[in-house]
Amino acid sequence: MEWWTSSRLDRVEPGRADESWIAALWTRPDGHLLRVDAEGDLAVAPGGDALEFVRPEGRFDTQRHLLLGLVDGEPYFVESSDLDLPAMSLKVVGTRLDDTMRDIATTAVALHNWHAAAPYCGVCGGYSEVRAGGHSRRCTRCGRERFPRTDPAMIVAVTDRADRLLLARPSVWVPRRMSLIAGFVEAGECLEQAVAREVSEEVGLHVRDVRYLSSQSWPFPRSLMVGFHAVADDPGFAVDGVEVEAAGWFSRAELDAAVTTGEVSLPGSLSIAYRIITAWRENRL
Repeated sequence: MEWWTSSRLDRVEPGRADESWIAALWTRPDGHLLRVDAEGDLAVAPGGDALEFVRPEGRFDTQRHLLLGLVDGEPYFVESSDLDLPAMSLKVVGTRLDDTMRDIATTAVALHNWHAAAPYCGVCGGYSEVRAGGHSRRCTRCGRERFPRTDPAMIVAVTDRADRLLLARPSVWVPRRMSLIAGFVEAGECLEQAVAREVSEEVGLHVRDVRYLSSQSWPFPRSLMVGFHAVADDPGFAVDGVEVEAAGWFSRAELDAAVTTGEVSLPGSLSIAYRIITAWRENRL
């Protein structure tokens, strides 16, 4: 299911090792600089319907100015700074952007979060310097090079033999909000094993025919959400009462009615959960 493939962002991986090339991109008149504040919120234009870019100015700083890539040949950078203009979370503004701008915003937040959380070497504790336009760090003590960490997580649309969809509410969520079963992949697991384990742990169901759907970068703080569909032959579930507080099976008509009356609130439109649920509602899984 090709949901995220229309972005025009070229991450220019081969050129990122050349700091002089990146510095030359910084001086170009068609350059774009996006600013992110300490909380990871993005600078937005008045009204909040678009990202706010400024032209890069001053001397290129390898430690502050991170290269996101090129869009139609034009360079895009991000820097972390105090903002004196409106800012919004990616979860909010991301719903208003096209795929390319959403890709830029997601990459900016992902890099910002990683650099803010991991300035020191995980081996010797030495301070590390930003390299490759922000896409790696190199320890100044032991020389070890590190790359942005991504934590894989699975999310799954579980259906039964009647093609009903299972929705669940995590214990930490507000009442009425429901979504798909999701969880992090544990050490040594493949993605399909994680799907089966999380479904069994959270709602006591055994699933078969685990099938990949799509994936989505989710930099809160650094996840990659991998979406699946799976089938449960026995619909009898039992919530664990710890991670999941409530769950239920829904036909399409039942979910439509529950959403209309406000009995059920679904995830925001930026999320892969929303897109998978929508695909099921439209018979496109």
